[in-house]
Amino acid sequence: MKRLLAALTCICVLVGCADPGSEPSDVSPNPPPAPSASEEERSPSTAPAPEGPTESAEPSEPSGPSGPPNPVSLPALMQQEYDGGRLRLGNEVYATATQRQYEVTYRGDGLTISGRIAIPEGDGPFPAIVLAHGYIDPAYYVNGQGMTREREWFAARGYIALHVDYRNHAGSDDTALAQQGRGEADLRMGYTEDVINAVLALRSWDGPVDDEQIAVGGRSMGGGVVYNVLVAQPGLVDAGVVWAPVSSDAVDNYDRWIGRNPERRDIVSAIDRLHGLPRDNPEFWRGISARTYFDQVTEPVLIHHGTADDTCPIRWSRETHRLLRRDGVDATLAVYPGEGHAFGPQFFASMERTDRFLRQHLR
Repeated sequence: MKRLLAALTCICVLVGCADPGSEPSDVSPNPPPAPSASEEERSPSTAPAPEGPTESAEPSEPSGPSGPPNPVSLPALMQQEYDGGRLRLGNEVYATATQRQYEVTYRGDGLTISGRIAIPEGDGPFPAIVLAHGYIDPAYYVNGQGMTREREWFAARGYIALHVDYRNHAGSDDTALAQQGRGEADLRMGYTEDVINAVLALRSWDGPVDDEQIAVGGRSMGGGVVYNVLVAQPGLVDAGVVWAPVSSDAVDNYDRWIGRNPERRDIVSAIDRLHGLPRDNPEFWRGISARTYFDQVTEPVLIHHGTADDTCPIRWSRETHRLLRRDGVDATLAVYPGEGHAFGPQFFASMERTDRFLRQHLR
């Protein structure tokens, strides 16, 4: 598998809610009965024009770092060194005829990060996917929450699935900003770093993982994490998959879940003091937007999005898909008519498509 050539941390963009003024839990319900799939695939050679108004202008910042980058930026994360390792299994928490799941911890960036791992029954080695969950209030989040359906589904089909809790969640260490009550003022950049270190920890683990076949996947906010991983660490994984992702433009996400929410004035003030607001410091916001650096991406990307998603509008994914293709990325947009943010009726259709995609690209 492609090895780590560059380095990064992350801009974790916000995910959220049917009501733009709040961020409800992004918890997945129990799997529904298998539906009849209704989906439309946009291949790299047949991409449509963006639907609706474009939220932002074409990226104008050069790709890759030139000179000392802003320490809070994707170019800074491209230059960072990562030390993910020391993956340790904890309590067994779930078992079926096809898999066993365990609490897990690993080290990275001086922190202990918790998570949950699903391991297929058998000798292996198995291909693997690292999962980045959507937004759930850290005050209420519990270990392994947010992508339980996906984790079990992958393990049942022969993949190791490592679900990352993120820093400041569950059994993970808290950062200094979080301890000060300002965990969002850094725009959740550390979540991407946690996912990168999870890939490295999985690869160095002595368990039954095929370290030449590793993908990364995320839903909602976690989709934004995946974009940042692919941008800042080309060659780290073999493929990326996202479900109902946030925008690849940080300003879109800020406007929807922070800037226009009167209950988050304290966070707006903190971001203003630390970085400047989008209208005052557009260069900073370009520097934390994955789309600015899409020409760095070397892995194929599969985007799943429903047309009835009122949390993360599908126009965001249409624009992200267009920009990825413009920059030469092998990107596919799978459209699910009538599907909402949580992927209920067409969850299994999206997973079967994901399996076909990964079996093609994890070689």
